[in-house]
Amino acid sequence: MSTLPAQTYLTPGEYLAWERKQSFKNEYHNGKIVAMSGASRWHNRITVDVTVQLSNQLMEGECEVYAGDMRVRTDPTASYLYPDVIVVCGEQRFEDDTFDTLLNPIVVIEVLSPSTAAYDCGEKFEYYKQLASLQEYILISQDSVRVEHYCRRETQWNRNTFQHLEDVLSLPSIECEVPLRAIYRRVVRNAS
Repeated sequence: MSTLPAQTYLTPGEYLAWERKQSFKNEYHNGKIVAMSGASRWHNRITVDVTVQLSNQLMEGECEVYAGDMRVRTDPTASYLYPDVIVVCGEQRFEDDTFDTLLNPIVVIEVLSPSTAAYDCGEKFEYYKQLASLQEYILISQDSVRVEHYCRRETQWNRNTFQHLEDVLSLPSIECEVPLRAIYRRVVRNAS
């Protein structure tokens, strides 16, 4: 395992070179490294089920779904993030020819953990808003049936909240629908 250089600030290039040698994921925010912790069983189940739902619906089209390990750059000097699920459509743009840092996601999904919920809802969302390509941002609670859906309408972000297993999350930018019952099928008792 490589060690982090003994300095308090890394340039984006220094971070990327260092991060690609790591055996664990680290996000980057304005020169600072933030180590990512492991995810719970419920977090992983939700991530997998959402990924499968979207992959199945987008299989024949021009969109691709990535889960967990695809890094996203929001701004050349600001942030590198690891969303739980990403959808990109059309021509995919990457940081370089390593193809591990996506520049133009359409949809970003974060599954909320108790330790990251406030960050995902606040500061991280502000970073994602810098992406001109981003049309939808979804926050999924792993502790209760609750999905927050933010949809960009020109310069505004409209929010809808879903809290019932009978609800259906509609993603207009990619023409997909995901029933909450499918998101929570292996997490909430009696979801199936």
